Amino acid sequence: ADLGSGCGALTIGAATLESSFIVGFEIDPDAIDIYVQNIDGESLPNVDVICCDVIRGIPSRFHKFFDTVIMNPPFGTKHNQGIDMQFLKIAFELSKHAVYSLHKTSTRNHVLKVAKSQGVNGEVIAELRYDLPASYRFHKKSSVDIQVDLFRFQMNS
Repeated sequence: ADLGSGCGALTIGAATLESSFIVGFEIDPDAIDIYVQNIDGESLPNVDVICCDVIRGIPSRFHKFFDTVIMNPPFGTKHNQGIDMQFLKIAFELSKHAVYSLHKTSTRNHVLKVAKSQGVNGEVIAELRYDLPASYRFHKKSSVDIQVDLFRFQMNS
């Protein structure tokens, strides 16, 4: 599964690594339109997308349905603080084996603490730098360089 799949970049990556089946979950219909175009352009028959609000609930039939969940969750702002941790907890509910997730390096200890509180073991497997372009009028810089950790969380059986 790819939570908050956007236009499908992580989904396409997983599909090219021969995942048997991938479902993207995305709330934005415009992103889904692009997702579908991207998937069709790559001829990936083992991919689907569901329009839903990840936070408000993914259908219960997907509980512990996926071997692996991948995601680049929203990092959160003043208006949606903690949304990345909500995504993470939902990913834990959906995965049977592993979750791979990107989080700001500055939140590393908090992310690991949340995982531990859920009975999940986590580790940073890569440290990355990401150039985040300005997306709102109130942003003062054209882009900002942020440090990001790629986590691997192992579900306890």
